[in-house]
Amino acid sequence: MPDISTLAVFCAATLGLLLVPGPAVLYIVTRSVSQGRTAGLISVLGIHTGSIVHIAAAALGISALLAASATAFTIVKYVGVAYLLWLGVRKLMQRGGEEKVLELQVQSRRRLFWEGFVVNVLNPKTAIFFLAFLPQFTDPAAGPVGPQILVFGLVWLLLGMASDGTYAMLASALAGRIRRSARARRRLDVGSGLVYLGLAAWLTTEKA
Repeated sequence: MPDISTLAVFCAATLGLLLVPGPAVLYIVTRSVSQGRTAGLISVLGIHTGSIVHIAAAALGISALLAASATAFTIVKYVGVAYLLWLGVRKLMQRGGEEKVLELQVQSRRRLFWEGFVVNVLNPKTAIFFLAFLPQFTDPAAGPVGPQILVFGLVWLLLGMASDGTYAMLASALAGRIRRSARARRRLDVGSGLVYLGLAAWLTTEKA
């Protein structure tokens, strides 16, 4: 079990990373603005359920295999890229409709959850991040490294949900204004599509 001072340093480092908006935050904000607070919070839950997969993989050494295997890395990366490209193109092709007050097409909670999960779990950079970041705070003299990584991972998970949940709550405040304008709705669809395409482009920058 990590000592208190190590946990404190880890928490400070983690908060510093989480407060800088990244692809996951952009995804959550897009969902919150387009469908409201509940959708944003469900997306947070989906994304961080995906984080659990990466944390477990890091603890079990699977992430090390992913980092060492160019083939595995490339396969996972481009499956994720293809999915994000599909989401982005679908949003960009969606018609804005007439210039009047429109009700948003609300996706099911299950779909929101699984989209967030897939976006995160198919992101190889997240796996590499946990592999590189979490072991830095472990101490082999304190016991097996795997359980220590799990502890740090769970702390990161709690802080991440709190940080991303805050982003979702703040972003949802804009939802009402967006819903009152079909033109704004179309701009949101374009913005959402660009976010997805941007995530896909961001993934392609990762070297195998």
